[in-house]
Amino acid sequence: SPFINSRDLDQSQQYDGKTMALFEEEMDTSPMVSSLLSSLANYSNLPTGSKEHEEAENNEEGPRPSKKPVKAPQLGTLMGVYLPCIQNIFGVILFLRMTWMVGIGGVLGSFIIVFMCCSTTMLTAISMSAIATNGVVPAGGSYYMISRSLGPEFGGAVGICFYLGTTFAGAMYILGCIEILLIYIVPQMAIFKIEGLEGPEAELALLNNMRVYGTIVLSFMSLVVFVGVKYVNKLALAFLACVILSIVAVYAGVIKTAIDPPVFPVCLLGNRTLLSKGYDVCAKVVEVDNETVTTKLWRTFCDSDTLNATCDEYFADNDVTEIQGIPGVTSGILAENLFGNYLEKGMFLEKRGVASEVNADAPPTNSNRYVLSDITSFFTLLVGIYFPSVTGIMAGSNRSGDLRDAQKSIPIGTIAAITTTSIVYMSTVVLFGACIEGVVLRDKFGEGVSGNLVIGTLAWPSPWVIVFGSFFSTCGAGLQSLTGAPRLLQAISRDGIIPFLRVRHRSVYAVKLFLFILKVFGHGKANGEPTWALLLTACICEIGIIIASLDAVAPILSMFFLMCYMFVNLACALQTLLRTPNWRPRFKFYHWALSFLGMSLCLSLMFICSWYYAIVAMGIATCIYKYIEFCGAEKEWGDGIRGISLSAARFALMRLEEGPPHTKNWRPQILVLASVDAEQNVEQPRLLSLANQLKAGKGLTIVGTSVQGTFLDNYAEAQRADQSLRKLMETEKVKGFSQVVISSNLRDGTSHLIQVGGLGGLKHNTVLVSWPRNWKHPEHHQQFRNFIEVVRETTVASLALLVPKNISSYPSNGERFTEGHIDVWWIVHDGGMLMLLPFLLRQHKVWRKCKMRIFTVAQMDDNSIQMKKDLITFLYHLRIDAAVEVVEMHDGDISAYTYEKTLIMEQRSQILKQMHLTKNEMEREIQSITDSSRGSIRRKNPPAPRSRHSVDGGAGVAEQPEDEVQLIHSKNASTPTSPVGPGAAAGPNAPAGEREKAKAPAPANPEAGKDLFNMKPEWEHFPVDVRRMHTAMRLNEVIVKKSKEAKLVLLNMPGPPKNRVGNENYMEFLEVLTEGLNRVLLVRGGGREVITIYS
Repeated sequence: SPFINSRDLDQSQQYDGKTMALFEEEMDTSPMVSSLLSSLANYSNLPTGSKEHEEAENNEEGPRPSKKPVKAPQLGTLMGVYLPCIQNIFGVILFLRMTWMVGIGGVLGSFIIVFMCCSTTMLTAISMSAIATNGVVPAGGSYYMISRSLGPEFGGAVGICFYLGTTFAGAMYILGCIEILLIYIVPQMAIFKIEGLEGPEAELALLNNMRVYGTIVLSFMSLVVFVGVKYVNKLALAFLACVILSIVAVYAGVIKTAIDPPVFPVCLLGNRTLLSKGYDVCAKVVEVDNETVTTKLWRTFCDSDTLNATCDEYFADNDVTEIQGIPGVTSGILAENLFGNYLEKGMFLEKRGVASEVNADAPPTNSNRYVLSDITSFFTLLVGIYFPSVTGIMAGSNRSGDLRDAQKSIPIGTIAAITTTSIVYMSTVVLFGACIEGVVLRDKFGEGVSGNLVIGTLAWPSPWVIVFGSFFSTCGAGLQSLTGAPRLLQAISRDGIIPFLRVRHRSVYAVKLFLFILKVFGHGKANGEPTWALLLTACICEIGIIIASLDAVAPILSMFFLMCYMFVNLACALQTLLRTPNWRPRFKFYHWALSFLGMSLCLSLMFICSWYYAIVAMGIATCIYKYIEFCGAEKEWGDGIRGISLSAARFALMRLEEGPPHTKNWRPQILVLASVDAEQNVEQPRLLSLANQLKAGKGLTIVGTSVQGTFLDNYAEAQRADQSLRKLMETEKVKGFSQVVISSNLRDGTSHLIQVGGLGGLKHNTVLVSWPRNWKHPEHHQQFRNFIEVVRETTVASLALLVPKNISSYPSNGERFTEGHIDVWWIVHDGGMLMLLPFLLRQHKVWRKCKMRIFTVAQMDDNSIQMKKDLITFLYHLRIDAAVEVVEMHDGDISAYTYEKTLIMEQRSQILKQMHLTKNEMEREIQSITDSSRGSIRRKNPPAPRSRHSVDGGAGVAEQPEDEVQLIHSKNASTPTSPVGPGAAAGPNAPAGEREKAKAPAPANPEAGKDLFNMKPEWEHFPVDVRRMHTAMRLNEVIVKKSKEAKLVLLNMPGPPKNRVGNENYMEFLEVLTEGLNRVLLVRGGGREVITIYS
């Protein structure tokens, strides 16, 4: 194996060099340079399937009997590249359609067509030479080059198109073979007789004959290929000799015409060409023994053989003349054939410059006596029919596995073959126009020259040289196509780039079916011949046989070959412009501009030939490309498309660095902070579902997590966590990136993710983190501290923050809400995040049928009616449909329950700080905290007039703290205690309306309760925590009342405390604020406007 991690050599041989002791530890993975060079020197290209496929088979199917050693390739430039290209380029079009093309398009038009097509193939050959000399090209030829240069998606699409083109080429060659056989060699073999038929009936009979004999010949050729490709290869030289001999005979005939032109008379009636089988003498009457006798031609156009018979009007008004079909190269006929003469189907073949009298009002009669045009001709049709005659330039690269020096032979042999064939084509265009009469050139089947092949009339010494030469040439080309196409399909299937050939389904039956399909197209006989692929190729080839018209099949395969050549040029251009380090071709005579010119010519010729065929071919390629892309191409070949993606990404990132995005372009680029368990599985998978619903597949999404430890010790855990993230992202259909950070503690790891996530201008602007579960439990106190640090860091970094509470109750991507509301509580302006997020959610199918409601809070000094009008106007300009409601919330009395919650909150805060104390110290500390808390509240709140809450709410203050503290202490000290009192009845889970109604047993000191709660001081005189708790409770009451049944509630998230002393209090405030709500999304803006009313 030529790869660096090769294990083919005996391990003991790697340690022979005692002087390399410094590198002993690396010998297991990195071989010595000497062994690597030895492997490369012994590397040989195998036939189609390549060595890596055989290695894969050996690994899958176990050891096999030892195979015969593969012979080193011995073919040089002449036999390996030049002559195969000559044989494939010269073909059926040259012998059957070239003269007709010159007659229809004229010498100038035909020369332009030939020049365009030959220029296209020459530019493609230059690009192909650059790719072929950029490293070793195993067998597979153009498919291998395109797939490795443009990636598996393009490789699969173009590979299938190239396969179809090669298959239809086989059909075209077979149809040409049958046409020569039935029209020029043995017309008597026709099963459906054409004699006596006219118009469509005669055409249908000819097509049916082509179908029957084409199917027979296809079956015979497939059998020959199945028996053994070696017989095809042995006959290749004989077929090539027929081609060369035929071309030499044509040139010899041209020279002969200058000395002694051959006699091929053509009979004209007026200026119309007559069928040669319709007359014996080119005259109306002849003199026999001084007597005028009518001829066969007379009897054809008249109702009797007498001189006074009633004859066809055109026959009576015009004379019969005989002209020479091959006037010779010195006759000056070139001037007459210089310009085109395009015909409609059924038109007469008329000679230019010859007058004829035609009654315009009389309908044409006896049209079956003349030579007629069989199809409507135009310039683009000629291009489509001619282009297959320049294909075949890949024949040399397809044999790269058999070449002694492919990097030297492919460029020289291919370019030399194209040069030779181009010279032949261009010269024959001029010579045909200079030697052959125009009406004979336009006579596609030689009906005016006794049924001879038109190009055969020019050949020397006999027309039969061309007839038999072209017959065997087309037979050989058909066999070559049936040999090459199955091998190409075999290479594609073994590469595994077509997803339906890969085993990815869970069903056992599906696995067996796909394994069978893979073996069908990837394997064959014991010697590696693709038997089943040959069967499929023959079936597709039969489609072309059923079409039965050479002129209809030629444009089809032109499309597929042109598409293949276009992507060869594209591959070379991309590799040149990207300047990838591995792009070092030995062939230096290339340039990206030439490749782009070749690509443009290919694309232009596709639409010139047939715009609808071009659209169909491109549609097939696009469907295959998107199918491979959608299913996920598993191959990575370092192709140019990956390179251009990197270049485009770099360019886009540099553009993003120029400044922040405009408000109109702002969208949440989300960093999802996920946590993983001990098995490295994601604990909150619904976080990714919410991210997908917010993004709708657009923008940037980074799913990050942190692993505790060191990079050296915990790298494997990080890899497992990354795989778990990727798997979950694929399941939840989140398009984005995963990122795992290893840090000494989770807090620092999360901070690192927030700081370094993204790249350049493509960074996250929103952080999505789940609400910490069970944060009140002492063993989880670090979770909420980390959470609050995340809130602080996002605030400092000006990042938006989304905190879903009760994330497990959020819908998955497969659920659908058929009704309901998304409620937005807009309390403070946050840049418009609260407006934008519901709009984005409603783009997803989960939330699409939910309606949006916006609530805002009006205080004592606000005009609620005007606020509602302004909000409706604002939403109208934002183009957001939502119901609007303004909630009036005035300053109310602070309830006893508010004091109670505040006191408990402060006690818990101080107790958690003393967790490191011993049990006895903790009990003393709890008692001192309780006493100091009571005294603090008494000092901060002097007596005031009695309030209506004094009797109802004063009871629980003396009793409840001990019960609550005892409850917390019992959980830590493992002392089971059941609390009693109002804390249990009106705890955090009690309905909001029952909190102030909770009554406790009589207090030990009733006066203390009265002093504490029989007061109504000014608002600013209350402690900060009491005021915040009061706001949280009042807001919660209103939100629960209005939005308890809402599918989702979006709420402004208050800012974190400036110092870390109040962390626990902050969490308690948020808990009270969201109490009693199922799904809450706390939103904190990033400090910039994210939505605008302007277009």
